[in-house]
Amino acid sequence: MNIVLFKAEEVLAGRVSVVDRRAKHIVKVLGSNVGDRLRVGIINGRMGQGRIISISRKPPFMVELLLELTKVPESKPTIDLLLALPRPIMLKRIFSQATALGVGRFYLIHAKRVEKSFWNGSILKKEQYQKQLIQGLEQAVDTTLPEVIVHQRFKPFAEDVLPEIKKEYSHLLLAHPGVNNTLVDTITEKPEKVLLAVGPEGGWLEYELNKFKGQGFKSFAIGERILKVDTAVIALHSQVSLAREFLAGSAKVASRPKS
Repeated sequence: MNIVLFKAEEVLAGRVSVVDRRAKHIVKVLGSNVGDRLRVGIINGRMGQGRIISISRKPPFMVELLLELTKVPESKPTIDLLLALPRPIMLKRIFSQATALGVGRFYLIHAKRVEKSFWNGSILKKEQYQKQLIQGLEQAVDTTLPEVIVHQRFKPFAEDVLPEIKKEYSHLLLAHPGVNNTLVDTITEKPEKVLLAVGPEGGWLEYELNKFKGQGFKSFAIGERILKVDTAVIALHSQVSLAREFLAGSAKVASRPKS
């Protein structure tokens, strides 16, 4: 926990008191005392410092802080994820790990190779997945909670929803094993905002691929190895982020006046 996050309704007159896992972390892991300052933030709000003004070091742990919130969080991440619904245990990991890397929005959709039972997972309940998103923010020192948007039917999403949301993106990328194109072949200029589609284990079916391609998605692969979805998401996000930074740097060099 690299930042202690609070909901806006927990704060009263610039003060906040916690008695849950956050208090235990401050007492047991950080070993903090009265007068110590911690990095803190309001979910979907400002961040800054919190000065401990009261602490109970024995169970039930309690910490009271006086907040000084002066920093506005940076703009939203430039990568959104479109996921064929993974297994619940994998989705749990993806929510926290991808949030730590930086994702503005998660779209969860159905696909032929998605087991129908996955849609009954408790991780799809807001109170459950928000815990994982918050853990990702705590790791990365951020306060902006990603959106989670669920579409349980593939065809209506591909034909009705996708044509509208794709307008937000400069690049539509589709990860699929077995294709010849790499990410270097697919991205030739700095992406402003990316929608990255990641399929189920085994990849998308031909029908699904054609639907995406019809909306302008470009497919690519990151190697011959078949990865688990949670591993693939991290690898893909990292490659897209690296490509974006590289192309941004190349554009700066090209724009410099020649001596």
